[in-house]
Amino acid sequence: MFKFAHPEYLYFLIAVTLLFLCQLWMNRRQRKSLEAFGDPSLMASLMPAVSASRRRWHFILQLLALTVCIFMVAGPQFGSKLEKVKRKGAEVMIALDTSKSMLSEDIVPSRMDKSKQILSKLIDGMVNDKVGLIVFAGDAYTQLPITADYVSAKMFLNTISTDMVPVQGTAIGASITLAMRSFNMESATDKAVIVLTDGENHEDDAVAAAKEALSKGVHVHVVGVGTAKGGPIPTGKTNDYHHDKEGNIVITKLNETMCQEIAAAGGGLYVRTDNSNAALKVLLAELDKMNKADMETTVYTEYDEQFPALAWIVLLLLFVDMFILERRNARLKNVKWF
Repeated sequence: MFKFAHPEYLYFLIAVTLLFLCQLWMNRRQRKSLEAFGDPSLMASLMPAVSASRRRWHFILQLLALTVCIFMVAGPQFGSKLEKVKRKGAEVMIALDTSKSMLSEDIVPSRMDKSKQILSKLIDGMVNDKVGLIVFAGDAYTQLPITADYVSAKMFLNTISTDMVPVQGTAIGASITLAMRSFNMESATDKAVIVLTDGENHEDDAVAAAKEALSKGVHVHVVGVGTAKGGPIPTGKTNDYHHDKEGNIVITKLNETMCQEIAAAGGGLYVRTDNSNAALKVLLAELDKMNKADMETTVYTEYDEQFPALAWIVLLLLFVDMFILERRNARLKNVKWF
């Protein structure tokens, strides 16, 4: 298991990128200034000791040293010991609709991106709960089995796209049924399924699946993603949208009635997304109400610091940089090293 102890320091990598771009701009200005004096090849023959490549290597080595230094300060760590611990928490399976209609931009930036933003913040708000991910369109697949590893959960969440499920449709019932298989039904902790969908092109009997889940003590919450007005579905090309057989642009709308029926049958709540964080707040409040029971979880309890290895790399880069002279050595200029 790999992680950074202080990942906030990685934002300094933006400064490294800016330094690189500034150096490119400065090199371009210097080149234009030399061209103003005469032919660059002729100027080079008049300044045999000047080496532009050495200056570039100085900059490259120093930039690499700075980059490695930023990673070093961020505190890279490798998990070295797995241990089973008991924590009080609940179990939550998240089912995310990945049908093409989730590409619609009636919710900013899009239905899919908004759903992922909500789920990312929802995972951040969890403490000792277990979470799993299911993706569904015309069929449902487990993306991440239920776990307390939030880092992995967010990593898998970032990889979700509308291309993951080849069969199009909205098999909400199949996703609920699949989620039920992921729970440890012998534990006393509360369990819940959170479905994020636009509810369109609904295929199976999701209401029956939600009732079945409730009969086993599992509540089904539904987050409606989209608007009643709806929007077109981008194809991925600039200003191009999906069309029906008659050549009309397909408008996808939130099927709010279906979403409400599923939530009611599952004894859960229904909330619709918008361009605020209202849905997230409602979900976090609902998670806080869940009964927390002891759960056995396998976690990394010891981490080995990778600070020394990166420190040696920085030292080596600076050491090499120190021995690169600004000008060509007159005694060695005729030596052919390669």
